[in-house]
Amino acid sequence: MPQIVVLPHVELCPEGAVIDAKPGESVCDALLEHGIEIEHACEKSCACTTCHIIVREGFEALEPSEEDEDDLLDKAWGLEPTSRLSCQALVPENDDLVVEIPRYSINHAKENH
Repeated sequence: MPQIVVLPHVELCPEGAVIDAKPGESVCDALLEHGIEIEHACEKSCACTTCHIIVREGFEALEPSEEDEDDLLDKAWGLEPTSRLSCQALVPENDDLVVEIPRYSINHAKENH
């Protein structure tokens, strides 16, 4: 079973975590199932950037992003070449991932924009 190593995040996962994930499930779902409360303001419908992650290892094992995700990622805070929306990135069959949850996210609903 693949693992997701979550790098420490001051609010969501201060100690970091190593979780077992089911192949084919979204990274967002895997994090939520293990008590890491990553934001997902659009309820995982690929309509916001609150679940933005940076894949530090294993990026090449993910299926390529689609145009809708790429368009949204352009608006994400702290965008990097290995950024993905965790609601769209599916856990690979046999590869582990190391992910970082950015310190900030852009949540227009929450921020009254």
